[in-house]
Amino acid sequence: MATRIRLRRVGRRGQSYFRIVIADQRSPRDGRFVATIGHYNPRTNPAVIQVDAEQARSWLDKGALPTDTVRSLFKKAGVLGKRPA
Repeated sequence: MATRIRLRRVGRRGQSYFRIVIADQRSPRDGRFVATIGHYNPRTNPAVIQVDAEQARSWLDKGALPTDTVRSLFKKAGVLGKRPA
């Protein structure tokens, strides 16, 4: 199973926020997922990014590929970058 780390849209129309989930790459955007590792709310100022960094690194080590948007969110949250030795 090829897994992706991607955003899942939740909330009302016009009031959206996103959960960062691990999902099979063949499932639809808001379909089945394996795990939730955080959330992202772009509507606040500044935007809120909350990620369980340890779980995210674990899934990355297992071979899950983040989407471009999730990759940029991980960089802002400090999940990607230099790792402790």
